[in-house]
Amino acid sequence: MAIGDVFTVDGCSELHYVDTGMYDTAEYGAVYILDTDRPALIDTGIGTRYENILDALDEVGIAREELSYILPTHAHLDHAGGTGYLAEACPNATVLTHEIGVPHLIDPERLVAGTKAAVESQWEYYAEPKPVPEDRIEGLSDGDEIDCGNHTLAVHHAPGHAPHQVMFHDRANDALFTGDAAGIWIPSIETIRQTSPPSNFDLEACLADIETIREIDPDVLCFGHFGPREYDEALLDEYERILEEWVADIQNARAELGDDEAVIERFVERSEMAEAWSERKASAEERLNVRGVLAYLDQQ
Repeated sequence: MAIGDVFTVDGCSELHYVDTGMYDTAEYGAVYILDTDRPALIDTGIGTRYENILDALDEVGIAREELSYILPTHAHLDHAGGTGYLAEACPNATVLTHEIGVPHLIDPERLVAGTKAAVESQWEYYAEPKPVPEDRIEGLSDGDEIDCGNHTLAVHHAPGHAPHQVMFHDRANDALFTGDAAGIWIPSIETIRQTSPPSNFDLEACLADIETIREIDPDVLCFGHFGPREYDEALLDEYERILEEWVADIQNARAELGDDEAVIERFVERSEMAEAWSERKASAEERLNVRGVLAYLDQQ
């Protein structure tokens, strides 16, 4: 598997995904292509290398003017950063995302400032997002449905990771596009990891999102990070345990060390993810997620 490669999702009709090469890291960022009567992109990548997504549309056989929908699961720029670029290239596509996220994509100034503060040195990998024209974007809420012709996507609000996050359930394929609600799946080592970035991570809401996934009970989970895998109740049990232990460990470290930067450095030093990603990416990911939990603890 290499950056830019396009794959079909096993057991699903008309569903493909592309490795966007996010953060110059293979098997980190996925964008999904639903090749239906009204074709859709689910998520848009980081903006950088958005051409990989356009090339993937070409490979699947979807003309750019035929794309009907661009569907960011949430407004974080690793999922929505390419939206403006793709909307410009695909002139007939409507952007649909949670109503809370709509203003951020129309005017991304605050989103950019927040992202720079959150991702720190990783900002060098991002493209400055292009605003989405107001007449090209509409808001979604829980319970909405998106008509893709021979497929329908049901919208489920999943605010634990971010208040503007939704999941899309492709009922025809019984596939659920989870955004970040089910964590980060790392196929190379078959491991699930937490994602708890600042500033809106909420443990209780994340646990509620896991319960929402259990209630949907899909056949396939389509992770934004990274790729599809068969749904397994035990996987959600594991993610629930990981989240709870992650927050508890950081809380205990803060009580012991009394200094947030020392807490961050402790977890960076303990990170074991360099084997799956680069050492730099693993360290940056750890810093991001620890800082998100510390912000959450401040609000308790």
